[in-house]
Amino acid sequence: MAFDLVVKNGMIVDGSGLPRYRGDVGVKDGKIVEIGRINGAATAETLDAEGHVVTPGFVDVHTHMDAQIFWDPIGTSSCFHGVTSVVMGNCGFTLAPCRESEADLVIRNLERAEDISRAAMKAGIKWRWETFPEFLDVLDSLPKGINYSGYIGHCALRTYVMGERAFTEEASEDEITTMAHHVREAIKAGAFGFSSTRSINHMTSDDKPVASRLATWAELEAMVHAMAEVGAGTLEIAGAPSGTSSETAANYYDRLSSLAIETGRPITFGLFSSRHAPDAWRRTLEAVERVNTQGGRQLPFDKWDMWRDMRKLPLSEQKKWLLDADKRRRLVEIASRPYEGPEVRGTEARPPEWELTYALTDMRGPHKTMAELARQKNTHPVELMIDMALERDLKFFMIFPVANESQSDALELMQHPRSVVTFSDSGAHVSQIMDSSLQTHLLSHWVRDKQAFTLEQAVKMITCDNATQFGFHDRGLIREGMAADIAVFDPATVGPRMPEAVCDLPAGAKRLKQKCDGMKATVVNGQILLRDNEPTGALPGRLLRKKRH
Repeated sequence: MAFDLVVKNGMIVDGSGLPRYRGDVGVKDGKIVEIGRINGAATAETLDAEGHVVTPGFVDVHTHMDAQIFWDPIGTSSCFHGVTSVVMGNCGFTLAPCRESEADLVIRNLERAEDISRAAMKAGIKWRWETFPEFLDVLDSLPKGINYSGYIGHCALRTYVMGERAFTEEASEDEITTMAHHVREAIKAGAFGFSSTRSINHMTSDDKPVASRLATWAELEAMVHAMAEVGAGTLEIAGAPSGTSSETAANYYDRLSSLAIETGRPITFGLFSSRHAPDAWRRTLEAVERVNTQGGRQLPFDKWDMWRDMRKLPLSEQKKWLLDADKRRRLVEIASRPYEGPEVRGTEARPPEWELTYALTDMRGPHKTMAELARQKNTHPVELMIDMALERDLKFFMIFPVANESQSDALELMQHPRSVVTFSDSGAHVSQIMDSSLQTHLLSHWVRDKQAFTLEQAVKMITCDNATQFGFHDRGLIREGMAADIAVFDPATVGPRMPEAVCDLPAGAKRLKQKCDGMKATVVNGQILLRDNEPTGALPGRLLRKKRH
């Protein structure tokens, strides 16, 4: 047999959790067709994986790359970390259904809640659809480096049917019937499912709740029942009381559990530990365990006076301000005052809590808090921040965790049999968070440094587990007949690099970008997308339409 690609001499970690073994992988027409020792066969391309492991491409099922796909075909920064397939449209935020004349309605839902630049969306998206099936057809036609799948989002659906009233009113029975019709049509066309948010963190730029937060529970139920009528689709839902002991939370999980059991549709939501409710996640997982046994499946400174003016300037001018003794004194005084600004939601920039703000001087850590470092130098944390920024020519990062502050809780969450390791949020919050590296962080921190998982266990978590739980049954394993999505990396060196701030979005909008070390190649549908984290020019990605059985 003549191959399109042979990956030779690697240690295969096949995604199943079984021990690694040495072998070659032969690829033809986008599929893995032979595994073993391949000698003498004709091949169009050979990838030497000596000294590296060969795994399935990583699967990330919680992203917001709906807008980014229009201006970034290879899917950065996710692709740099071995990700080959993503699900977008989470939390109810999508670009369809929507008429071009009403595009501002979906942009209003997205720009604050998911921190996606309005200017970038208006400059970078060419509107060529109205309905969700038409949107999928447009996505199908776009050049793509990785594979994409997507939910139909509740916020866009409500504004499509209700217009401006979606932000202020409940839907009528006729409007709910119309929305359910569009959900059925989307699922039939290959939508991954239906997503919604009830999170108090999800607000519009004019301080209104995003559209889906106005929906009654009956409206949400109707959308899930519409998926059940078609016999396909997953509900992804964000927010609502999560894991507290209150009657409200108990009622929420009872209703969600009943919905999963009644409809037979899988339900998934993000779950984190929090210092504000340290054991809440345990009670949530107890509820998940109960419903699964019954037949259901659940799965800062820019707003301050003076700082605001300085941060609008070019970096060279900002540096002059920080070196000016009088300006610096006033900046420190302002930053030391109690915060009196607007309420901060979700991952928005927030006033610092110096005991929880860490200096990110390298990726490995352990990282010290700014308060601890300031005490060591007998100075104020704001003074220290300015000094450390100037020492690094203003290329200085700090971390403020918004969840999973307890690393032992985070580990226990990852180890739970009902959880899956995903949720990079890639494509959203692009100027504030950089979680696109979660897969290489898992491999470097939790596998190599902490030895909390074996390499085989960790690879299974980000390949086969995600692919299986979310229905990508032709991906997630190195097996003959499976799609040839492959990551080749050095387990001794793989890990995220320091992020960088770049202004490469449409309209010059800013985002964080992050590559990684140790990733030799990323293969998508049998073609090499990246070599040593550099694009090859190939764009082999596909739209993965969810199949009905």
